[in-house]
Amino acid sequence: MSPRNEPARVLIIACAWILGGVLTACSPALNWRETRVSGSSVYALFPCKPDAHVRRVALAGTELPMHMSSCAADGSVFAVSHVDVGDAQRVSQVLQALRTLAAGNIGAAATVIGAQQVPGMTPQPLAERLAMTGKRPDGSAIEVQAVFFAQAAVVYQASVVGNRLDTEAVDTFFAALKLR
Repeated sequence: MSPRNEPARVLIIACAWILGGVLTACSPALNWRETRVSGSSVYALFPCKPDAHVRRVALAGTELPMHMSSCAADGSVFAVSHVDVGDAQRVSQVLQALRTLAAGNIGAAATVIGAQQVPGMTPQPLAERLAMTGKRPDGSAIEVQAVFFAQAAVVYQASVVGNRLDTEAVDTFFAALKLR
């Protein structure tokens, strides 16, 4: 470029830097995507790409494999887990055990926000949305909102956990749950 074109070159570079900064500032912290939770009939709208995990959990006197898909975004962890209890007669018992475990993990009492309806779920009186505020093992504060529901003999828990929860993100996550 000739010296006469130097101001144009500087202007182009400056505009590129400004545009890059604007685009970075506008990039969303939550990148929503519908995902089928591995090994289940539930679909969830995650704000990030979830990873799948399996661990054995003692629930209502029986050790069962719990499958979980989870990811962390914008300071919160979004998760959906499910357990096949093998017998629809045990669903209420396992739902209650999951609720107790979730509150007990953070030393909190659960507050019922309201009934939770998930398209395709089996009607269940314990299908509810709960809020909990407790402490981590290091003593720092933690907030949890969780919904519990079932389809036949499979029990589900969807949770959002963080220092301070974004109400809009939590509502979006729970409202998009559906069973197919």
